[in-house]
Amino acid sequence: MNLFIVFIVSYFLGAIPFAYIMTKLITGKDIRKIGSGNVGATNAARILGLKYGFLVAALDILKGILAVFIARALILAESPRYFLLIASLLVITGHNWSIFLRFAGGKGVAATFGVLVFLYPLPMFFSLALWLILVVLSRYVSLASIVAALAAPILVLIMHRNIYDLVFVSIFAILIIYRHIPNIKRLLKGNENKLKWLGDGLK
Repeated sequence: MNLFIVFIVSYFLGAIPFAYIMTKLITGKDIRKIGSGNVGATNAARILGLKYGFLVAALDILKGILAVFIARALILAESPRYFLLIASLLVITGHNWSIFLRFAGGKGVAATFGVLVFLYPLPMFFSLALWLILVVLSRYVSLASIVAALAAPILVLIMHRNIYDLVFVSIFAILIIYRHIPNIKRLLKGNENKLKWLGDGLK
């Protein structure tokens, strides 16, 4: 019973579309129809300003942290370790394909960071640092997210030296890259949008 509850809670926790809710409350508009159309923190920052973008990112990160915390508290002691992977994947699935948005959603970067920073804080600190450096230098959030996702399994392997952990983190990295396929195509064509810092917001 605990497993079923954890899996359901994980999905529905992930499915809460904070970027959509915040944008709708403040502007009355559907975030899927403005900016980049992505239901995520970067698009929220473009539309609402940096402080709201950070708030959305924090809430999405919290979703990942809470899902893993609940899973570890309720099922890890009595179940094989792969159940933790399932619960973690379900929170990301909920974020990326939210039932509340007719199975639309974001790219899962912040929610994935929440999952992994709870389990692997030191490797994810370095992954975050890499992401920040690339955002500042390139102004491509998508590129930074892709590179940070690719780096995460390597960092976890170096610091934890465990194949299970490598496979675990690699699955999340693959999901992030999959959700960024349209961005990768635009990057290759040279027409991906760069961040432009304008006052309190991003364009």
